[in-house]
Amino acid sequence: MNNAEYLWFVYMLRCVDGSLYTGITTDLQRRLDQHNQGTGAKYTRSRRPVSLLYSQSCCSQSEALKREHAIKRMSSKDKWTLIEQSNASDSSDPSGAVK
Repeated sequence: MNNAEYLWFVYMLRCVDGSLYTGITTDLQRRLDQHNQGTGAKYTRSRRPVSLLYSQSCCSQSEALKREHAIKRMSSKDKWTLIEQSNASDSSDPSGAVK
């Protein structure tokens, strides 16, 4: 398979120290498991466990890389706003609780 046949994701993780990590992958669960097993990015190895806070699907690796770059350039406040907006739109609970 070539890259065009995969669905790519950009994602943000919250590390145990409260910091955020942004990356891309074609398999969110596999990548989250790698981060938590210490075989993911060097940054997250000493900041485990990590939890998935945000993900967005992208049509191509190029689109995912561009979105990742844009997110990494955001301020911390803007990243948290993006996470909160994403969680609010994912929730179908009228109370506003996140699934």
